[in-house]
Amino acid sequence: MMKYKSLFLLISGILLSANVFAQHLVSGKYSEQQLAEVLIPLKDWHPFPALDDREAWSKADKEQMEFFLDYANENLDYSWPYIPATKSLLIHRNGNRTEYQDMTFEKRRILGAMILAELYENKGRFIDPIVNGVWSICEESFWGVPAHLPKSDEYSGLMDVSKPFVDLFAAETATYLAWADYFFGEKFDEISPQIRKRIRHETEYRIFEPLMNKHHGWMAANANGRRPNNWNPWICSNWINSALLLEDDEEKRVAHVYKATQVLDEFLTPYPEDGGCDEGPGYWGAAAASLFDNLSLLNEASNGAYQFAYEDEKVKNMGRFIYRAQISEDYFLNFADASPKPKMAAAMIYRYGKAIQDPDMMKFGAYYMEQNEKALPRFHYFRHFFEVFMQEEFDNAEKGLPLPKDVWLSDIQVMVARDTEGSTDGFFLAAKGGHNDESHNHNDIGNYVVYYDGNPLLIDVGSGTYTRRTFSGERYSIWFNRSDYHNLPTINGVTQKAGVEFKATHVSHEAKKSSTAMTLDISMAYPESSGLDSWKRELKLDRGKRVTVSDKYQLSASGDIVQHLMTIYPVTVVKPGLISIAYKGKDGKLAPFEIQYNPSGMEVKVEEIPFDQPEDEGIKDKWGGNIYRINLTSNGDVKAGKMDFTISKQ
Repeated sequence: MMKYKSLFLLISGILLSANVFAQHLVSGKYSEQQLAEVLIPLKDWHPFPALDDREAWSKADKEQMEFFLDYANENLDYSWPYIPATKSLLIHRNGNRTEYQDMTFEKRRILGAMILAELYENKGRFIDPIVNGVWSICEESFWGVPAHLPKSDEYSGLMDVSKPFVDLFAAETATYLAWADYFFGEKFDEISPQIRKRIRHETEYRIFEPLMNKHHGWMAANANGRRPNNWNPWICSNWINSALLLEDDEEKRVAHVYKATQVLDEFLTPYPEDGGCDEGPGYWGAAAASLFDNLSLLNEASNGAYQFAYEDEKVKNMGRFIYRAQISEDYFLNFADASPKPKMAAAMIYRYGKAIQDPDMMKFGAYYMEQNEKALPRFHYFRHFFEVFMQEEFDNAEKGLPLPKDVWLSDIQVMVARDTEGSTDGFFLAAKGGHNDESHNHNDIGNYVVYYDGNPLLIDVGSGTYTRRTFSGERYSIWFNRSDYHNLPTINGVTQKAGVEFKATHVSHEAKKSSTAMTLDISMAYPESSGLDSWKRELKLDRGKRVTVSDKYQLSASGDIVQHLMTIYPVTVVKPGLISIAYKGKDGKLAPFEIQYNPSGMEVKVEEIPFDQPEDEGIKDKWGGNIYRINLTSNGDVKAGKMDFTISKQ
């Protein structure tokens, strides 16, 4: 008996260890002491060729490096600006965040381009401008942006320099300075030893000390249990990057990397197993992609000791999300704050796909290489150093778009379905459940989009220009964040509310050869004041024929219902029961679609959305000058019933 008990305890211990490992994938592999043994010491770590290794730099992608050189030459006499306090105060005074950010982002973009230009040319022409850029940035009061300052009277739009903390762009700044130091440290010392000393002093005070000694909200789940978003892996990647390059004390260097991996696991452990990014494809490039950045840096600094992480199914699914969420060459799912046309970090996607041995992801990344590769430095700066040495591989890589026929992300409750695998021809339908406390949340449970031949028909408006209101208590006063500006109903004048308790229930999905459908109850997304007992919605694609939205509802007492539909095309009510949308096909020619509905007791009105708020500029940039809302209002009180919409080509 004791024998079996011992065996049971042994097996239990193994299973428990495996579970702990699974829950701490990155930090659980090595103790801090073991990490010290696998990390390459600073003096021996040479992730990319030194400036004087001209043979190596001669193999860098010539076209890309000359692109950086041209831009650096254009800005050779750039006067590194002081950023006035009044620019920072704008976020407090009128909500404007772009004027400050335009200045600070430009400084880093020019510095990054000059670093790459000097590495390519090696004539010393950019050394003094680089020094000026480093010094100017070191003299900034805050390396982050005013939009990320605490929203309190204590700050009121200006940084308290006695209380440094690390936001996205403070961490990014440390990375720029770290690579400048790595490549040109000896050149700096020839000019003055104060340059490298200043870099280390500022980085220690602004970045390393706060990260090691102060809890930041992005490091772990918040008080409401919301898991960390893209801030976590994005900042960790820059934390690890700058610590590996700048921390001269090996014990402290290891401590930084070890803590960063622990923080990173606070992002990874609760992440959905299906890899679904509730922030959308536009933020994927800083979320799952930044996880990959961390792993690639750790691998480089440890002779591949973190290769094991690429074998994890969740890590693989996190990578695959980017092509699973694709609609067409130009368009991607844009639920929440995501953009319908995000930029693809093509080379990074290819590298991620290669790491997880996913040919579809590699082809997808390679497909976008040509149009996206020549990009000026902005965020995730260190990606450039990996990529400029891979051009031959990229040129020879197979290119293509997977465009899967059906995708079901059960954890975040997102469905994707299209008429034909591997093609944008015909219908595309996507819909979502989830809850209304997702990162970058919109109140949008049960929302859906319909595209045809890869172009939008019924849309999710997405996000506009970020202002002070965007991430504040006023967030849901912005029209496109509210459910009544999604393809959703308003019940008794009541819209969906924000919070994890406002969610979809009874969610299911079924994919067949000829059709795909998702069903869910969205009633819990609305507060009790709506009087809604149940609202079962079925969203179905009949391949090659139509999209059908079938709603069955029950109210506790008779009331009124308004169904909303959003489109970018002019709308005509042809007759009761028939709406025509002046959709334009991929050839640019008019190819109307019709929406059929039961006209009994319904009145239809169409309104063009005015663009008259600061946030609306971003909407115009994404969708053009027009967005229309179709409102189908019940004529009189209803208590229970059905509403069906059939969307088909006219």
